[in-house]
Amino acid sequence: MAEPSRQPVGMHEHALDNLRFIRETMERAGSFTAVPGWGGILMGMSALAGGWLAGRQATVEGWLAVWFGEGMLALAIGVVAMVLKAQRTDQNLFSAPGRKFVLSFAPPLAAGAVVTAMLYRTHHAGPIPAVWLLAYGAGVMTGGAFSARVIPAMGACFMLVGGLAAVAPAAWGNAFLMAGFGGLHILFGGIIARRYGG
Repeated sequence: MAEPSRQPVGMHEHALDNLRFIRETMERAGSFTAVPGWGGILMGMSALAGGWLAGRQATVEGWLAVWFGEGMLALAIGVVAMVLKAQRTDQNLFSAPGRKFVLSFAPPLAAGAVVTAMLYRTHHAGPIPAVWLLAYGAGVMTGGAFSARVIPAMGACFMLVGGLAAVAPAAWGNAFLMAGFGGLHILFGGIIARRYGG
């Protein structure tokens, strides 16, 4: 009884399999470089304006509302700038490094939001600036593990400013937010724009 003959696998199929494997391996090991420098500068400028306006509010609710609105504006600026940079550099935002960046960045922000709600509910708004700066810094550091080295450094600076805000008088909280979300975004946005293609 004769064995059924096996069809030989073509060389082009081996080559395609190898290319697919190489591409997937590089994607898993690659870094997320679509962090926008110019977007960071715009986010910083909007934070300075938002902080100025928030500092003129008579109530904690008004102050929180201004900073919440500023956070939403900064998020929109960041997302649009990231999409534009990814398109310009032909990078897929939903690649493995991009997903790792988002999945590492989001949990500290979610924790910061929960702690903010707890502090507000118990009428302890003083620590909120420190919580925001620390949570954002932690998110940037963990997300930045899949990006250029300057990103975790930026996260560490946010955490440093947040640590200072935690021990400083509560009345200085708005100034620390402006220094962090305004000044650090502008500083590091300039570095990213200059060294990492916008």
